[in-house]
Amino acid sequence: MALTLLAHPFSAYCQKALVALYENATPFAFRMVNLGDAADAAALAALWPFRRFPVLQDGAAVIPEASVIIEHLDVHHPGPVRFLPEDRAAALEVRLIDRVVDNDLLAPMQKIVLDVIRPEGARDPFGVDKARATLRIAYAWLEDRLAGRDWAAGATFTLADCGAAPALLYADWAEPIPERLARLRAYRARLLARPSYARALEEARPYRHFFPLGDPGRD
Repeated sequence: MALTLLAHPFSAYCQKALVALYENATPFAFRMVNLGDAADAAALAALWPFRRFPVLQDGAAVIPEASVIIEHLDVHHPGPVRFLPEDRAAALEVRLIDRVVDNDLLAPMQKIVLDVIRPEGARDPFGVDKARATLRIAYAWLEDRLAGRDWAAGATFTLADCGAAPALLYADWAEPIPERLARLRAYRARLLARPSYARALEEARPYRHFFPLGDPGRD
């Protein structure tokens, strides 16, 4: 059945799903969603009432949330790159890193970014400081976890790497990865050079003016 992805190229979570689609050259249609457009927002809400993208339409099936979309692709549209290992213990490691990426990289990065666009009297400097501290903890944890690994969970590219690519791009823009974390910085560079993510990165480039902190040029 035909696949349609409702997404925006600049969204980290949308890029996460796009990486999985590009990895296996999975045919799909891209439907741009502009949440500032009432018709687009209504169309998204009709499929997923939380109005979060990406959302994948697979025939009559509607699959929200980037991690679930990638697992859906692995089950129903498999390709040469398998995003979750068949070994259940190995799959747990992939899912653990995926959760850290979403909860401890992307969530605090978004906290820092969104605080910039709040009205002056409604800003949350305490929360931003806490978000920056969480990013530093996540950076250090990933630095240790990457010892002896080419990719997040081992020797092969997985679900965890699909999310880590945009997460580390934008997190580093908000709170630079320290120079001393050489493994993490090298891993970020490998992710950005991966053809599937390099494609998503280029597609997002025209929208970089949306980033409230400014584009520091660290690709």
